[in-house]
Amino acid sequence: MYDIPFLRPKLVKKEAFLPYVDSIEATRLYSNYGPLNQQFEQRVIQESFNGKGSAVTVHNATVGLILAIAQSKRPGGKYALMPSFTFAATPLAAQWCGLEPYFLDIEPDTWELNRDQLEHAVRHLGDQIAVCVPYATFGNAIDLSPYHDLVQHGIPVVIDAAASFGTTETQTGEQFGTGFPGAIVFSFHATKSFAVGEGGLVYSADHDLIQRIRQAGNFGFSRSRESVFTGLNSKISEYTAAIALATLDHFGTVQHNRKSIHELYLHEFHRAGLLEHGWSLQTLRGSVVQQFISVLSPASLENRKVVHGLDQKSIEARTYFSPACHQQKQFKSYPHASLQMTEYMEKHIVSLPLWEEMDRDHIRKVVGALTTLERVQS
Repeated sequence: MYDIPFLRPKLVKKEAFLPYVDSIEATRLYSNYGPLNQQFEQRVIQESFNGKGSAVTVHNATVGLILAIAQSKRPGGKYALMPSFTFAATPLAAQWCGLEPYFLDIEPDTWELNRDQLEHAVRHLGDQIAVCVPYATFGNAIDLSPYHDLVQHGIPVVIDAAASFGTTETQTGEQFGTGFPGAIVFSFHATKSFAVGEGGLVYSADHDLIQRIRQAGNFGFSRSRESVFTGLNSKISEYTAAIALATLDHFGTVQHNRKSIHELYLHEFHRAGLLEHGWSLQTLRGSVVQQFISVLSPASLENRKVVHGLDQKSIEARTYFSPACHQQKQFKSYPHASLQMTEYMEKHIVSLPLWEEMDRDHIRKVVGALTTLERVQS
C-alpha cells in the first residue's frame, strides 16, 4: 500500500442515486435505452452542450470508439490516422473496424496530433484514409479547427476524448466538442473525473450519426427488430444511468475539487522551481477537469527513475503512455510517420497522483520528492 496512491476513485454515495433506483423499481424497466438513460442523455445535451447536438450512452468508451468509427468510416479506405501517443483502445477500435492504424507524432506543447504530419498524410494517402481519430490528450481541449476542415472535405473524424467530459473551451466556456460535426467519445470509467464505474458517451452535432450509432449499439435493429446492419450491444443498464444522473447532479463539486488540486500542484511546482530546472507541463487549451497530473521529466532524467524514486517514498506514479502504441507488440507492424516527439515523451512522461481527498500536504510531499530526485540527478 502506498501512502499516496496514484488514484483513489470516488463514485457518488449510494444515498445520492437511490431515489433514481426507486424509479427503476417502480417502472420495472432495466435497460434498452430506458427512461433514466433518456433523462441522462437529454440533461447532458441541455446542461453540458447548451442544447446543441445529440448524444448516446455506451457501455464503455472503447465500444463507443468502435461504433463511431464503424458508422463514420469512408468505404474503401484502409487507414485510421491517429497519434501513437494514446491509449491502446484507440488503435484497437480501428482494428475491430477492419482498419489499419497509421501513427502520427504529437505537438511538443499541447501533446495533440502533429498538424504538419496530419496535412502531409492527407495529401499523400488521399482516399486510403478511412477516418481520422485524434486523441484529446489527458482531457485537453485540443484545437478542433483542422478536424472541421477534414469533415468538410469528406474525411470522417472521431475524437477520442476519453478524459474530456467537463473540459470547457477557454473562449466560449462551452463543453469541449460542442457543435462538432464528427463524433466525440467520452469515457465514464471509474478512474475518470466523471465516473460511473463503466460507461461512456458519444456526442455529435450530426443527429443522424448519433441515431446510426444508437441503432448499431442495439444489434443494428430496425423498428421491426430485424438486424439490418452490423451491430452489437452497447447499451447501459438503468442502474448505470441512475449513477450517471446522480453523478451529474454533483459534478460541479467534482470539477471544483479537481481544479483546486491542479492549482495547488501548479503553485507547488512554481514554488519548488521545478519548471526552471527542466520539468515541463502540458499546455492546456481549456479548463480541464484533471484525471491526474502529467509532467515531463528533464532530458537527463528518464521516467523509470522518477517512478522508482517516488515508489521509494511510498508515492505511486505511472507512465501514460509508455510504451507508445507503435512500440507495443499488437501494433508494431503498422505504418507510421517520424515519431521523434512521441519517443521522447515515452521516456519522460510521468503521471502524478490526483484524487479528490488530496490536500496541500500530499501535494507538497509529491513535489518535494521530485525536487529531491532532480537535485540528486544534477
